[in-house]
Amino acid sequence: MTGDDSRRVVRALLAAHDPIDERERASIARVLNELERLDAPFDEHADATHVTGSAVVIGPRGVLLHRHRKLGIWMQPGGHLEPGEQPWDAAVRETFEETGLPVAHPPDGPCLVHVDVHGGTAALPHVHLDLRFLVLVSTDDDEPRPPPGESQQVRWCTWEDAHASTDESLRGALVVARRLTPDA
Repeated sequence: MTGDDSRRVVRALLAAHDPIDERERASIARVLNELERLDAPFDEHADATHVTGSAVVIGPRGVLLHRHRKLGIWMQPGGHLEPGEQPWDAAVRETFEETGLPVAHPPDGPCLVHVDVHGGTAALPHVHLDLRFLVLVSTDDDEPRPPPGESQQVRWCTWEDAHASTDESLRGALVVARRLTPDA
């Protein structure tokens, strides 16, 4: 898929997505503006502002969170896109790399659950245009095994604990994911 194809697909995902609150509405508007402004919005090396992909991981034990090594906060796995990679694919890859758990998109395909723009701080000097996708643990063995070099603090949380452990940037994603997975 070319960069222009990726822009079209992401624009279509955003157009079909119903924001949960004003923060997300503003984030969607910012992502759409940046898709127009940036020459290479999916390339972390092209500009300090770039698209990232992350995952709200759901399994039989609840919601999976990890404590970010640099930021020190509990959050969803995710990160930068590899060259030519799509945000929904980055969400799956990053989850495996950060937690050791194989995950997959729901049977109907990638499901965008939330959009958040964050960063631009001393701790995160660049800006992430983060597209968050629902992913499901794809194995019966759901014990996290983060590899060396990744945060070793990975845990399953109840919906309530996940909501209480995270900051406002993730809470909307948790609400939407829970609506989509009532049996989890």
